[in-house]
Amino acid sequence: MRIDEAVLAWRNHLADVRRLSAATVRAYGADLADLSETIGVIPLEEVDLEHLRQWLWAGTSAGRARSTLARRAAAARAFFGWAAESGLVATDPSLRLIAPKRGLTLPRIATADALTQVLSGAAAAAAGGDPVALRDHAVLELLYGSAVRVSELCGLDVGDLDTARSTARVMGKGSRERVVPYGVPAARAVEAYAAHARPVLLARRREAATSVGEHALFLGVRGARLGARSVYDLVARTIGPTVGSGAVGPHALRHSAATHMLDGGADLRAVQEMLGHASLGTTQIYTHVSSERLAAVYRSAHPRA
Repeated sequence: MRIDEAVLAWRNHLADVRRLSAATVRAYGADLADLSETIGVIPLEEVDLEHLRQWLWAGTSAGRARSTLARRAAAARAFFGWAAESGLVATDPSLRLIAPKRGLTLPRIATADALTQVLSGAAAAAAGGDPVALRDHAVLELLYGSAVRVSELCGLDVGDLDTARSTARVMGKGSRERVVPYGVPAARAVEAYAAHARPVLLARRREAATSVGEHALFLGVRGARLGARSVYDLVARTIGPTVGSGAVGPHALRHSAATHMLDGGADLRAVQEMLGHASLGTTQIYTHVSSERLAAVYRSAHPRA
C-alpha cells in the first residue's frame, strides 16, 4: 500500500472509529499529506526514521513553529502506531522520532472592562433592530458568556438551548457532549435575536429554496447556518482592536472568559468542565495567564518590585 492510500485509510479511521473532530482529522491529514509530498509517494513499508527526520528538518528549514513540528511528530507517531497495529508495517519507524518541545504560548486575552465596552457597543448597534446586528450581538455575548468553541457555537440548533435554565448543549471535540451555562446578558441578546432577527434570516433561506440551516440557531445573511469564517471576521473586527496586533479569532473570547473566571475565584476543575478540556493540564495554562497579570501588576505597583 502506498503512503497516500494509507493516509486516506487512517483519516477514515480517525473520523469513523475514533470519532475525532473534523478539524483534528483535517489537521492530521494535512500533516501526513505534507510528509507524502516531502518524501515522495512510496510504499508505506519503505518509510523509515530517516524519512521522518528529513520531513521535520524540511519544516524547520521552512521556519515552521515548534508547536507545528511537535504536532507533526505526534501525527506521524499516531499514524504509524495505527499502521503497525493494523499490520500494514512490520515495524514502527516513528518510535525514535524526536520533535522539539512545544513552547509555552500564553493566550491573548481582553480585559473585562474592554469586553464590556465592546459588548455595549454591539448592544447599541443591535438596538436599531437590524437582523445582522442582533445576531452579531448574540454571537459575541454567547461566545464570551459560555466560553464555547466557535465550532460548537456554529453547530448549535434551536433545540440545544434551555432558555429556562440559561444553558446550552454543545458537541465538543471527540463528539463529547456537555452542557454549559450562560449569563443574563447573553440570555437577553439570544432572546432578542431569536424573536426579531432569526425569523427574518430564516425567510431569506426559504426564498433561496434551500434546506441548509433550517434548525440552526445562528443563521447567515442568506439564511443558511452561520459559518466559522463569518464568526472569525466578526470577532476580528470587534474584539481585535482591544487585544492588540495580529490575527484575533473567537478563541480570544474563550481565553478571556476562562481567565476572568479564574481571576474571579472559580475552581480550576469547574473551568475545565465548562471548557470541555479532556485534560486538566490544558486548562492550567490559564493559571499562567493569571500569574503573568499578577506579576505585571506587582512590577508596576509595588515600591520594591
